Amino acid sequence: MQNKNPALPPHAAAPVQHHPGLRVIAVYEIIKTACLLLVAMAAFHLDRQQNFEHLVHWLEHLSLADSNGLRWKLVGLLEDFGPSRFVAVGAVALGYAVLFGIEGVGLWLGKYWAEWFTVIATGSLIPLELYETLHHFGWLKLATLAGNVAIVVYLVRIALQTRAARHASKPHTS
Repeated sequence: MQNKNPALPPHAAAPVQHHPGLRVIAVYEIIKTACLLLVAMAAFHLDRQQNFEHLVHWLEHLSLADSNGLRWKLVGLLEDFGPSRFVAVGAVALGYAVLFGIEGVGLWLGKYWAEWFTVIATGSLIPLELYETLHHFGWLKLATLAGNVAIVVYLVRIALQTRAARHASKPHTS
């Protein structure tokens, strides 16, 4: 590819490499963002006593075959939790939604900083996910842990390749 703009140095004409995996991870991050925004909206809605009581009442009278034990555990959990704590749940969900949204948009746009930002953010949660998986095993927890480890390994490899390619394309001055 020839550099058509004489104002740009010759190495600037190199095309940006887009890895399809980055787009997949970006979509995954955006989906997590949307889900967390829904959780935040629901939590902020449930902080009002009337809305909270309406949900508990609805769950108490919901007829679900073969799920009565689960339903009553959920009702008990909600009553123990109380409406006042939903503001905190909403704030945390909103915070994570912003974090995942930044990751997703940055990766979608192919930003180098987003690769490392996602590595740091996702990698920082792995110890907690490992602890949760080992002490309260669940297949979904194990799948989440494995997926996040794979994302971190993949992004580190891509970021290092990108860095090496960028370093190699810079003119060496002695």
